[in-house]
Amino acid sequence: MSDKMLSLAEASSLLNVSEVTVKRWAREHLLKSVKEGSDLLFPEPDVLKYKEMNDKFRK
Repeated sequence: MSDKMLSLAEASSLLNVSEVTVKRWAREHLLKSVKEGSDLLFPEPDVLKYKEMNDKFRK
């Protein structure tokens, strides 16, 4: 499994939603995140899993 961490901008781009939405999902514990200094980082495998799940519900 990948240990790559995505920035807020990368995660929002991959999920095709705004950065505000990604922050809300992180705050609501729907998407795993890690605070590093002033940055919010997201584990790539978790973002991809969330994207897959989210895409199923959008169809």
